[in-house]
Amino acid sequence: MILVEQLTKSFGPMSVLEDVSFTVSDGEKVGLVGPNGTGKSTLLELIAGMGDPDDGVARHTDGSLSYLQQDVPFKSDRVLLQEMWVAFADVTAVQKQLDEIADQISDGSGDIDELIDRQASLFSQFESLDGYRIEQRIGRVLDGLGFLVEDRQKACGDFSGGWKMRIGLAKVLVRNPDHLLLDEPTNHLDTRAKIWLSEYLSQFSGSLLLVTHDREFLDLVSTRIIELRDGKIRSYTGNYSEFLSQKAKDIALLQKTADRENREISRQERFIERFRSKATKATLVASREKALAKRVRTRVPDKEKDVSFQLESSGRVEREVITVEHLGHIWEDEPVLIDANLLVERGEKVLLVGPNGSGKSTFLRAIWGEFEPTEGQVSWAERAEPAYYDQHQDEALKGELSVIEEVESVAQGQSETEIRKVLGQFLFTGDQVFKLISVLSGGEKSRVALAKFLIQPSNVLILDEPTNHLDATTRRKLIQALKKYDGTILCASHDQLLVTEIASRVIRVEDGECVELMNW
Repeated sequence: MILVEQLTKSFGPMSVLEDVSFTVSDGEKVGLVGPNGTGKSTLLELIAGMGDPDDGVARHTDGSLSYLQQDVPFKSDRVLLQEMWVAFADVTAVQKQLDEIADQISDGSGDIDELIDRQASLFSQFESLDGYRIEQRIGRVLDGLGFLVEDRQKACGDFSGGWKMRIGLAKVLVRNPDHLLLDEPTNHLDTRAKIWLSEYLSQFSGSLLLVTHDREFLDLVSTRIIELRDGKIRSYTGNYSEFLSQKAKDIALLQKTADRENREISRQERFIERFRSKATKATLVASREKALAKRVRTRVPDKEKDVSFQLESSGRVEREVITVEHLGHIWEDEPVLIDANLLVERGEKVLLVGPNGSGKSTFLRAIWGEFEPTEGQVSWAERAEPAYYDQHQDEALKGELSVIEEVESVAQGQSETEIRKVLGQFLFTGDQVFKLISVLSGGEKSRVALAKFLIQPSNVLILDEPTNHLDATTRRKLIQALKKYDGTILCASHDQLLVTEIASRVIRVEDGECVELMNW
């Protein structure tokens, strides 16, 4: 069981968690939701023992706990399979002793009877640790997350950033812990891997506390939703869709009660105003004024603020915007792109799809000019003003800068007022623009990265997984803005909604080759 009792946590003058209490029982799959920056990741960190609360308790009662942090890649010199075995140090230690005893028995050194007794004891210990099935468990998780068999002997450092995140997730899952804390586990997962993970978690017998912006994933996995807002929590039975429905009913009921109370208060105020000057009613007026002063009014939650922005093209460009001819690239003796050809014309919205690691990001970076490809060429229209959004754009933010300083660093002549207007569209208003990047949540950093991207004038957008890390509302607003954009777009994405909503053409990239899909 995961147990949180009267938990309180503040950062300076800002209170994040206030007297929060809840439990997650064995077998429960609980989704933790709430606006960006409300303390969801902080709550997971406290449960994992990675910080101290100001007051209260956050812990798990029995068994083991594994925690996946949001977008915290690891560094390792080991190959993938060795990295998975790091999670089983106790099993590895027993296996090492068994190997040593087997060598001694083979060599005839030592007391044979004593060695055999010791070997039997170690075999029993190995079995109790489930040592015989660990290799199978590792294979199941790696296969489910999309790793190839040949990847198992590949150095972890040679994987891309998104795949390193998958390695981190795999390490958490192969441990098969009693309690799981997952912070945005679907970031960097394609559809196939998401489906596998949802099925894996649905069968997980321990307690699960999950933070994700992916509504569809929450619907598949969660059995209860806890909403964190203004430092307080509220629990709802069911999945995310059922939570939204119940919350809407609760708010409607609160609004109805508040409206009825307001009508009664208005009636009492009219009575007080009418008879205030009449001595015969003085006692009654005073009594009603006292009653109104003590009355606790029903509070209806404020309507959630949404990001609101639009994309404008900086000007007209020639008909042939991007021309890619016979593009090929080899990385560490492996072909990443093979004879890729593409023509993107003015106003087209071309979507690149395909499994992670298929070469989509490499293709975009080659087109952008980040490196010189092994062969082939890329040509741009003369009047093209491109802007590039990398899927790890938020990682380039400087923690020591404030929000407004970060956006000012790429502004091109815009005044502070204009920059503040853009930031306001991404919900950074008033003194919030002076918050340091280092204290922002993952979702808030993504909004800053989007603001930086959109403040730059452009007529061609090169986008690599732009909806990664975004909460559901911001994701929806971005898709709407891209759909209305009258410039040219070349975008790589595994987000099926984005592809369906904006694509005029779809190119599948797999094994380094590009093939246009006729039916998508």
